[in-house]
Amino acid sequence: MPNDTRELPASHDGLYRFLGGSPIAVALRLVLLSILVGVALAPIGKVWLVDGVWRWRHGRPWVWGARSVNNARSGNARSGPPRAARAFPLKPRRARQVPMAVAARVNPKDYFTPDEWAPLAARSSWKGLALVAHAWAVIGAATAMAIVWPLTIPLAVMIIGARQLGLAILQHDAAHGALHPDARINDWVGEWLCGGGVAPYRAYHLQHHKFAQQAEDPDLVLSAPFPISRRSLWRKVVRDLTGQTWFKQRFGRLTSRLERRAPGAPLWPILTDEIRRQRRWLIFNALALAGFAAAGVWWGWFVLWLLPRATWHMLVTRLRNIAEHALVAKDEPDPLRHARTTRAGLIERALIAPYYVNYHCEHHMFMHVPCWNLPAVRRRLERRGVTARMEGAGGYLEVLRAATAAPA
Repeated sequence: MPNDTRELPASHDGLYRFLGGSPIAVALRLVLLSILVGVALAPIGKVWLVDGVWRWRHGRPWVWGARSVNNARSGNARSGPPRAARAFPLKPRRARQVPMAVAARVNPKDYFTPDEWAPLAARSSWKGLALVAHAWAVIGAATAMAIVWPLTIPLAVMIIGARQLGLAILQHDAAHGALHPDARINDWVGEWLCGGGVAPYRAYHLQHHKFAQQAEDPDLVLSAPFPISRRSLWRKVVRDLTGQTWFKQRFGRLTSRLERRAPGAPLWPILTDEIRRQRRWLIFNALALAGFAAAGVWWGWFVLWLLPRATWHMLVTRLRNIAEHALVAKDEPDPLRHARTTRAGLIERALIAPYYVNYHCEHHMFMHVPCWNLPAVRRRLERRGVTARMEGAGGYLEVLRAATAAPA
């Protein structure tokens, strides 16, 4: 074969010189290069090595990328070793750990045959999407009604606020992986059509289920103060309906940072950080305002989106929280009494408790059942006489009377 006398491209000159010379020189250069690359990648390698050792010792499979819905369904709040474990040496001193009390569980096999349970636990490829479309359709219809007949604005505010809660409920189903059988579609719909924040909410909310009504339950603070007095409840209602609760939740972090700002400290970094943190909310609302303005009803964004979100939505969210867990005993050992199911009529379902959110005891018993199947779960349990042992209430007014029984 004739010698190839073509010249190497200029970009290859360095590589040619590096690999040229005697075999010993080439070997020494490659060893030096391996050491340099190893030093540069040492932090990454350490994380992978520690992660691998942890998974081998705990019998966990490798999971690449973001944690999947199937991992969420297993009840694991994280897909890898604890945060502190990612930086420890390979032979750490073992610290004494006190195990947290995990809430008692319900086994579906104790209440359903396999043939009964399969359709109840099954995800649907269209029902969850239909409920999301229904929520937005109701919001659109109520908005149109209020624009055409301004006298209906108070009713529209309640309807829209309740459907905003409905979108949050459907996002909650997405956090359980129950909105759609395809994990990617499930998370995308929950993230972009139901309010966003599915991943952080999932990690938080699964802790609530794991430690329901225990000291480690992150939602225990919502139910612990009850019962309260009627005057206390009315003060909370006033704060909800005047937008104070919403403002505190939305801008509380900003106002706290401004209050702690030292005299003479720059203001702009605080504002830019808050804008960056809330950029998604700001962009959505800017687009909504532009859409209403383009339709010639610029005021519609304030009255028919922001006002329901800041008032009625906050109130019905509070009522829902009270109905679900208020007055439920702390450290309750019976899993049939970790949460309350509240009977809801047509008006309550339209204005307070959309998309089967009132079936909360059933949800805690079988947390991966899609919300639209919870009524069927209730009926089957009722036929078996189980509902008599479950925490329940005949209506929202009944719950509120009990929750406000404390003296003023």
